[in-house]
Amino acid sequence: MIATRWYWVGLIACSALLATAYFYFQLELGLPPCPLCMFQRACLIGVGFFCLLGILFRPQKLGARLLAFGGSVFSALGLAIAGRQVWLQHLPADKVPECGPDLDFMLEAFPLMQTIQTVLAGSGECAEIHWQFLSFSMPEWMVLVFVVMLIICLRLLFRKERNYFSGALGR
Repeated sequence: MIATRWYWVGLIACSALLATAYFYFQLELGLPPCPLCMFQRACLIGVGFFCLLGILFRPQKLGARLLAFGGSVFSALGLAIAGRQVWLQHLPADKVPECGPDLDFMLEAFPLMQTIQTVLAGSGECAEIHWQFLSFSMPEWMVLVFVVMLIICLRLLFRKERNYFSGALGR
């Protein structure tokens, strides 16, 4: 089944990206993730979770569409968050918002919805560029990753089912 292969590709990609973010960028290079980066990681976990469900249950028709929809939602959300961070990184220095409290403090001190609103507003911490590859920052690469994931999920969501034996059985 074609969808099962895509579930495996998605799960491996999400796992590899999360492992790289944690073991290489965070532990090896010492780059702590900003709040928007943490939300992008959460979106990767969401996409990976739907891929894992697809591998475990191998759903047909409606179930496959529900998994593709869930993956699409997390991919689109990750794309929006990464896009927001890219926008913050390209603001003129005098327009960048001031750095706010870290995510752990906000989760302990504020209600969840206020924490989410504060994080999505972004801060100066999220506008800093600590790493680049081929002149693209990490959030710019994540925009590309989430676009690819969204295209694959939407393709699986709107894929037409083919029944190759319907002509022979209908006679």
